[in-house]
Amino acid sequence: MTRETPVGIKFGDEELEGVLVARRDSARRPGVIIFPTVMGVSDLELGFARQLVHLGYTGFVADLFGKRFHGASRDVMSGELKRLRSDRASLRERLLAVFESVRNLYAVEPDRIVAIGYCFGGQCALDLARSGADIAGAASFHGLLDQPGLEPKPIKAKVLAFHGWDDPTAPPQAMVALGKELTEAGADWQVHAYGHVAHGFTNPGMTGAIPGVRYNELAAERSWTSLINFLEELFG
Repeated sequence: MTRETPVGIKFGDEELEGVLVARRDSARRPGVIIFPTVMGVSDLELGFARQLVHLGYTGFVADLFGKRFHGASRDVMSGELKRLRSDRASLRERLLAVFESVRNLYAVEPDRIVAIGYCFGGQCALDLARSGADIAGAASFHGLLDQPGLEPKPIKAKVLAFHGWDDPTAPPQAMVALGKELTEAGADWQVHAYGHVAHGFTNPGMTGAIPGVRYNELAAERSWTSLINFLEELFG
């Protein structure tokens, strides 16, 4: 059985509210921070967290936009996305604040944490790794790949990126640039690219109504299986 607990995090004058998804006992387990899509904390990410709990991990679905935006429309959230992406230095500090809060949660082993993310959240997982944070790994699912334009730091985390070859938000040359960046940062990295696959391929709600964004069941299954293997490699 799992317990889902709201967790408030202060960032400046903003109130963020993520969700801890953990077993009902008090044991600490390796933690997986899940950074959501532009829509913020949703059933999609909570579902992934529940699956991870059944596999022996503790999940934390992070809120980066703020509690007051829970359930807001796509138009509102798109505006907030632009706001956060416009200042990558501040976004880095926001990510680090979430990371430090997760390290102090009762159900998380503080030295065994991985960050994963979807779309904008994929960029956030990469940016947390780029910060030099002491995380074991970072995995991006159809994430935004552009570099933050900040001073490079050695990357301690192992990095894994799952990417649709036909993703209009990050064309193939963006994957090549990411590989070059991670190599120069000394990271242990992998990129899994899926042919004929668009953006948002892990989200069953993406039916193609948004151009270039479509769920792909096979790519979703392949990437999830690879994530499990990645976690087993990191934590045994």
